[in-house]
Amino acid sequence: MIRNREKPLALYLFIKDSNLENWVVNNLSYGGGCTNDTIMHVANYHLPFGGVGASGIGSYHGKKGFETFSHTKSILKQTFAIDLPLRYPPYRNKLNLLKKVLR
Repeated sequence: MIRNREKPLALYLFIKDSNLENWVVNNLSYGGGCTNDTIMHVANYHLPFGGVGASGIGSYHGKKGFETFSHTKSILKQTFAIDLPLRYPPYRNKLNLLKKVLR
């Protein structure tokens, strides 16, 4: 029955059976949640908060939220000191030479 519905934003499960609790936590898809409580899931700044599927994509809370909305920019600074001609086309003769050297 649960799997026939959209994936929920959060799971708040009140349960005493630890085996069933573990099964639900590990086998159902949901954004996040907690067992035997509700507000502590959102109140804990260290836990990411966000959904999956129709309930949202990504996590927007605490450090995880900062990382989600940040863009890590990469740049490779290359030197002109060593600029091997092997890097540039045409490659056919250069590739054959390289194959011979590597044998």
